[in-house]
Amino acid sequence: MRIAFVGAVEGSRVAFDALVEAGMAPSLLVTLPDEASARHSDFVDLSAPARAAGASVHLTRNINAPDTIAWLAEGRPDLTLVVGWSQICRAEFRAIARLGSIGFHPAPLPRFRGRAVIPWTIIANEKETGSTFFRLDEGVDSGPIVMQKLFPVTEDETARSLYEKHKQALREMTPLVVSAIARDNSVGVVQDDSLASYCAKRSADDGSIDWTQTAESILRLVRAVGDPYPGAFTLDGGSEIFVDQARMFAGRGRYIGLSGQVQAHTGSGFAVLCGDGETIEVTSWRGTKPKVHAKLVSA
Repeated sequence: MRIAFVGAVEGSRVAFDALVEAGMAPSLLVTLPDEASARHSDFVDLSAPARAAGASVHLTRNINAPDTIAWLAEGRPDLTLVVGWSQICRAEFRAIARLGSIGFHPAPLPRFRGRAVIPWTIIANEKETGSTFFRLDEGVDSGPIVMQKLFPVTEDETARSLYEKHKQALREMTPLVVSAIARDNSVGVVQDDSLASYCAKRSADDGSIDWTQTAESILRLVRAVGDPYPGAFTLDGGSEIFVDQARMFAGRGRYIGLSGQVQAHTGSGFAVLCGDGETIEVTSWRGTKPKVHAKLVSA
């Protein structure tokens, strides 16, 4: 089977390698050029491993560009896999491969369609999530489900730990999806749109910490937007401090002050008062350690 593979992030590399190891090396790769790598904080250059596996490589910023469509059509793929690409694939693209186009989404479709799904899963305090392969259609993550794996979201889940769970699912599922379609191209269960929910796009600025929020909400934000994403941050006199790790420190009444005010230096970092009167301890950060009683503010 001739597979066209589209992707440009860490998960893309895992899925690509899984196909190679299973003897299903893609014949064609579409990925981003290096100069467009800033589009994804988890960008990975797939060009070298693809060429090493014998695949032809096409670099593009736009999956629907005429030259990209023409290149793919000339390659005559049987199946197209899209893993880690943030553009809607239009009808002309989807019609190229004989067996259709399959996408991957790090969510339990039909829930959590859309963008920035890993951060939103943690921010929304979800208890379960999943990895889903589905047939691309004219909608957003709305096509029939080919394969899905569900797994729990732990109380201390971080963006990195959840990303790793999805990478493991990709490692296991990608060859199975190709095999399933090769056996029966009709495979796929129509999604129930009445159960759908949609996640909005996030930007790096959305990592700004609002210290009037509860301690629990702030801790979830820190876990949700950290590695491999830009991170949660605050301002101290105009200087950015990125909060990479934090934990509960003291309950209501222990410290009395303003939301966002540094209450103490600790053995591991510094303690900040939150909007509900509870205090969190920042234990890993980037930037200058703020002084006691400094007032941290949102960007």
